[in-house]
Amino acid sequence: MQILKRPMGPYQTNCYIIRIDHKEIIIDPGVGATEWVMANVSHPVAILNTHGHFDHVWSNHELQTRLSIPLYTPKGDVMLLQNSHWMPDLPPSTPDIEVEGDQTFTIEGIEVKFHHFPGHCPGCSMIEIGNVIFSGDFLFQNSIGRVDFPYSDPEAMKESLRKFARMQEDKTLYPGHGGETSVHAEQRHVDYWIRAI
Repeated sequence: MQILKRPMGPYQTNCYIIRIDHKEIIIDPGVGATEWVMANVSHPVAILNTHGHFDHVWSNHELQTRLSIPLYTPKGDVMLLQNSHWMPDLPPSTPDIEVEGDQTFTIEGIEVKFHHFPGHCPGCSMIEIGNVIFSGDFLFQNSIGRVDFPYSDPEAMKESLRKFARMQEDKTLYPGHGGETSVHAEQRHVDYWIRAI
């Protein structure tokens, strides 16, 4: 597996390209991601959204159109792809597959697991591929996603953190902003964040 990362747009949102067996999966194509993605893929097979906030989905539609590949988005956030409270000029996109809760897909022979962790927003998810997890805005290095946005739910975030604390296997986490961390490293902070919310 090869992982390419590029922070995009004013919020430096990480867009990822995962290359496995000469096939690529694109995760969270944010503001201005299209040209970088196009320059770095030769056999793209899917676009995945960890959640629906504008800075993670801005280039969804443009890449769907140019690459003719399916878009997977957590069902709870589909409404955010059409109507952004922060960015009314968000290019609207429509997922080909609405991901319901914890769901596993096999995309061109690549197993992709969505883990649903609502709180930051209704559909907020982490995406597991092989021995790594893309944590979107659920978890960052030494931090968690905000719960004061429209559609955020502090109580759901607490429950999601409890669910995360039960994960057994340590894997590298690639967040939606900032640098890498790991499951076990962030589990050490769960109790603090539950008290802080």
